[in-house]
Amino acid sequence: MQLRPPHGSLVRARRRAFGFTLVELLVVIAIIGVLVALLLPAVQAAREAARRSQCQNNLRQLALGCLNYESAKGSLPPGGITEGECCSTQSGAGWSIFILPYIELQALYNTYDFDEPNEAIVDMDGDGKINKTLRESNPIVFDCPSDEETELNDNPASGPGALAPYNRGSYRANAGLCTVESGAFWDSSSQHNEAFVHQRGPLPGIGRMYDNPWSKTRKERTSPWSLKAPVKLREISDGTTQTMMLAEKAHTGLLPESRRRRTFWAYTYTSYQRSLTFLQTRSIISDYDRCRQINGDFGDDPCKRSWGSLHPSGLSIVMCDGSVQFIADSIDIFLFGAMSTIAGDETLAQR
Repeated sequence: MQLRPPHGSLVRARRRAFGFTLVELLVVIAIIGVLVALLLPAVQAAREAARRSQCQNNLRQLALGCLNYESAKGSLPPGGITEGECCSTQSGAGWSIFILPYIELQALYNTYDFDEPNEAIVDMDGDGKINKTLRESNPIVFDCPSDEETELNDNPASGPGALAPYNRGSYRANAGLCTVESGAFWDSSSQHNEAFVHQRGPLPGIGRMYDNPWSKTRKERTSPWSLKAPVKLREISDGTTQTMMLAEKAHTGLLPESRRRRTFWAYTYTSYQRSLTFLQTRSIISDYDRCRQINGDFGDDPCKRSWGSLHPSGLSIVMCDGSVQFIADSIDIFLFGAMSTIAGDETLAQR
C-alpha cells in the first residue's frame, strides 16, 4: 500500500514549485527596464509628433483667419497699428486681434475697444469695454503644445504695455526682412523710405491711420512717417506659395528679461506678436540668452524680433496660401530671408 505524504509537506512542495528566486525576479525587472528604455524614445517621439501636428493645425487656422479677413476687407490685417514713431508710443490693434471673428472668437473680439490704446488699463471712455479682458485671455489657438507655460500672463519687457499683464503665445506674424542696406526694421521711422518697400512681409506694422486714432470722430489721414496701408494679396509678387505669413516664436532663457521678451499674442507693440528675418543664423534661435551672446549687426534686435520653436531640429511656418511647412534649423538663412519678403523678386525654386 502507497503511503500519502503528510499534508504540511505537500504544501511546502507546492510552494517550492510555484515560487521565484530573487535572481529570477531581478532578471525579470532588468528585462522590463530594458524594454521601457527602448520604448520611451518612441513614445516621446509619438507625443512630439502629435504636439507638432496640433501646432501646425493652429498655424493653419490662424492663416485662414487672415485670408478670410482679406476676403472680407480687401487686404490682409495690419500686423500692428502704432500711434507714432518707434519705440515708446501707444499702439492700436494688431493682426491677432483683427482676425478673432474669423477664427470663431467673436465674443472675445467684442470685448476689445478699438477707440482706446491696446495698452489701456481701465475703461477710458466708459463704454463698458476694457482691453485688459482680451489681453489676459488665453485662446488656445495661439498656443503651441510644445511651448512652455503659454497659459500664464506676464508683463512685457518694454513699451507702454510693460506695466500691464499680457497672455503669452507661440506665433508671430512675418513683418519682413531687415538688411544692413535698409538700416531699419518695419516698425521704425525709417519706414518712410519706400526704396525698401519690397522687403515688407505680408503683415508688417504700419503707421497710425487717423489724425486721432482714439477718437470716435477720427479722420483718416496719410501718415507722414510710414506706409499706412495693409498689404493686399495682389502685392505679393513673389507668390503666396513662396511667402511666409506666420511662424513659431517660442522664447527660452533663464534671465527674467528673457521670459518677458517672449511672444505675447495680443501685445501690438513692436516685436511681441510679429517678427522679422535678419540675415544672421541667430535669427532662428529660440534661446534668447544664447542669441544675445552671439555678436552681429543690429545688436540684440535679431534676438527680440526672431523666430524659433521648442520642436527638435526646426520650426513650423505657414505660407500666404495657407499651406504649412516644417523648416529645419539648418536652412540657408538667405533662403529663409527670401521667404520673408512679399516683393523681392526671389523665387524659392531658383535658390
